[in-house]
Amino acid sequence: MTAEHQRLAVNASKSIPLAQWGPYLSERQWGTVREDYSTNGDAWHYFPFDHAHCRSYVWGEDGLAGISDYFQNLCFAISLWNGKDHILKERLFGLGNSEGNHGEDVKELYYYLDNIPTHYYMEYLYKYPQQKFPYNQLREENRKRSRQEPEYELLDTGIFNNDQYFDVLVSYAKQDVNDIFIRIEITNRYYKMADISVLPTLWFYNRWSNKTLKNEPTIRFLNKTTVKATHERLGNYYFYFQQANDTLFTNNETNTETVSNIPNKNIFVKDAFHKAVIEGENLPALRNKKTGTKFAPVYKMKIPAGATKTIYCRLTPTLLDNAFVKGFENVFRIRKEEANDYYAAILPKGISGDLANIQRQAIAGLLWSKQYYHYDVERWLASSDGITPVSSSKMTGRNHDWQHLKNQDIILMPDKWEYPWYAAWDLAFQCISMAVADPTYAKHQLLLVMREWYMKPDGQLPAYEWNFSDVNPPVHAWAAMQVYNIEKKQKGKGDIVFLKKIFQKLLINFTWWINRKDVNGNNIFEGGFLGLDNIGVFNRSFHFSADLQLEQADGTSWMGTYALDMMDMALEISMVDASFEDTATKFFEHFVLIAESLNQHRLWNEEDKFFYDVLCVPGAEPMPLRIQSIVGLTSLYAVSTIKKNVFDKLKDFKKRITWFENYRRRNDKFWPNEERGDGEEILLSLVRQDRLVYLLERLLDEDEFLSPGGIRALSKRHEDHPYSVTVEGNLYTIRYDPGDSTSDIFGGNSNWRGPVWIPINFLIIQSIRRYGEFYGDNLLVECPARSGNKMNLKSVADELTRRVISLFEKGVNDERRLYGSYKWFYQKPGNEHLVSFYEYFHGDTGRGLGASHQTGWTALVAELISEYGNKGEIPKL
Repeated sequence: MTAEHQRLAVNASKSIPLAQWGPYLSERQWGTVREDYSTNGDAWHYFPFDHAHCRSYVWGEDGLAGISDYFQNLCFAISLWNGKDHILKERLFGLGNSEGNHGEDVKELYYYLDNIPTHYYMEYLYKYPQQKFPYNQLREENRKRSRQEPEYELLDTGIFNNDQYFDVLVSYAKQDVNDIFIRIEITNRYYKMADISVLPTLWFYNRWSNKTLKNEPTIRFLNKTTVKATHERLGNYYFYFQQANDTLFTNNETNTETVSNIPNKNIFVKDAFHKAVIEGENLPALRNKKTGTKFAPVYKMKIPAGATKTIYCRLTPTLLDNAFVKGFENVFRIRKEEANDYYAAILPKGISGDLANIQRQAIAGLLWSKQYYHYDVERWLASSDGITPVSSSKMTGRNHDWQHLKNQDIILMPDKWEYPWYAAWDLAFQCISMAVADPTYAKHQLLLVMREWYMKPDGQLPAYEWNFSDVNPPVHAWAAMQVYNIEKKQKGKGDIVFLKKIFQKLLINFTWWINRKDVNGNNIFEGGFLGLDNIGVFNRSFHFSADLQLEQADGTSWMGTYALDMMDMALEISMVDASFEDTATKFFEHFVLIAESLNQHRLWNEEDKFFYDVLCVPGAEPMPLRIQSIVGLTSLYAVSTIKKNVFDKLKDFKKRITWFENYRRRNDKFWPNEERGDGEEILLSLVRQDRLVYLLERLLDEDEFLSPGGIRALSKRHEDHPYSVTVEGNLYTIRYDPGDSTSDIFGGNSNWRGPVWIPINFLIIQSIRRYGEFYGDNLLVECPARSGNKMNLKSVADELTRRVISLFEKGVNDERRLYGSYKWFYQKPGNEHLVSFYEYFHGDTGRGLGASHQTGWTALVAELISEYGNKGEIPKL
């Protein structure tokens, strides 16, 4: 076992498998629902970026390259000043939803370079311009642009063209669980000397203003290189730092004069450091103050061209005579070597250095995405933030029916800037990638979102804070089996206790789906947008008149997949606990009924050989919405095999499904695709083989779904053949839109009308591989379609895997396609290894789009590399 695996073994024995200190600080707390106390629910305008430096938060903290304890009592992050900006750089800048031509978007260059599950070693790189940061330019240019134009990014401003910037590399190395060394390396990438001020900042999360703490915590000056932080819950911590040019104290309190034109009680407010460092305002008072709730030493540096200067700090609960003994720097080397050993143990052997780097940064980004998330809906509805009085309108507004939800946990975020709140189905995908690094934590996260302080009493899972009642696809049973199997492969034994725990909670959620989303009781399911934002010709969550009903092909397919996954889980448990055998039978039979409805109820269009949503209008023929999108491909996900040894052991299960099959066949009722192999296993799937082939013909057609970077969310056919429909006098149109969204559905910051999405590709690849393992060479298809190149489905899965990986991998001239027109920057010396994990990718060019640090589900590329890489080197396209 590596040193990290030994630490993980200790963590696994805890009730909550977490390190006390980690990267739990958000990168954006402003503009979130939980900080919104407005009467109209406009979170972006109620708490904008321009208030973030001077207004204290109610529900958490944010910072740059920061850490906190797991209750976020005490926080650390860096602040920077280039001598030109009007504010310190103490958090990442980005546009609010209404400011960007494609919604909210971070406008910074930063990278999660390294991390391990216990956070004994972490690296974070931030690129800080030496010129004045173009805050207004980014806002104004993006406001001018239409939805048809690309976003105006930081690299478009020209501020990095001549390398006039600093690389700020922040590394953390733990001496032990609570003893953390911090190294801040500032490198001048410019050809001239440059000035920079660095403020390693320590502060307390403000819990005293809302009286949730009895006593206000304090940071107290001890000597010129030490302060003591005292907190009634956390205890004492000592912050050691090398001698600085200045030491400043203030309080983490709102500047009421700036925010609401109310005079401050004193000058020691949240943004006091900004004014003191930049303008010299109140500098002597902050320098002479010896206690507060926010503290920073100030280092003023002149860094020669190409040179690096380093600052060291240390945070520990131990009072030391000498915090930086001779050779203390070795802790960084030792922890880095341990990180190398850890990744060497978990990643496949024999792959290229570039692929290994992609995997490591994907997992590092996933680990950096752990965040403290605090939201008590009942208290939020009934309280004030000290600025806006309690509003009765909130009691009937957003999330008012989720008052049981009381979250205060470390949760994986989709993206700590763009999506600094958990999303139910994102979390399921994240746990699959996390299982490679830390299966115990992956299981913990899946179980956490099922707990009573998350799941509604009726069984609904919370979608995300913007509307907990939205409905995401039911992927958690599938994710649980993925996590279970990854760990079983690692350890040689599966965690049946975990399966039992999550199975009981999933039963409640499955029942909610059956009772709430099957309106007519015919196993045809709805669900609204189902996480696919603008995939429909109209917003599928919009409620037309009561007599219109949308029957959803994907809602029904997802439930077929859910039933099959629950059957798989029950069968796995039944092999060691026979009391689950009846439940396996129940889900098998439910799967059969859903498969019958999907295939015979009108969702399959025989003319187009494709599944469509169907709009039912009273007095008229049901109308198939003939949009060729991944909605119609969702049926591929429901595929499973049952091996002979299962039937041999579970006699009652075998007896029951044999009777059920005979009964249905005898009475000329539908029977799903069940194919028997060599007597060792049977295949169950929602679509029979002929329909599978029809769907694959479209899927593998480069003029439809197949792109150089994977499967598109919408067929390219709709580029020249847009689809339109009139509903209640309104005309709706959808066309192939391979880049940023040109619609404003769900905020307009993501697009499912043509781009490539990694989670959907992962699902498709996994399903096709499973078909391929069963059929072998007995089923061959052309890939690409009409190429004359026939291959079995395992080879098809490999080909799709190669295409997805090619988005990230260095290709011709060492260019990564995901960077599009910004490749020039990432070909510069020192930048070649940097990889961003975008939310989705252009359907034609492969350029990364949307959130730029979506290691939430885009980290799945690491698992794809592992699955294929274990076979050997992955050939480049």
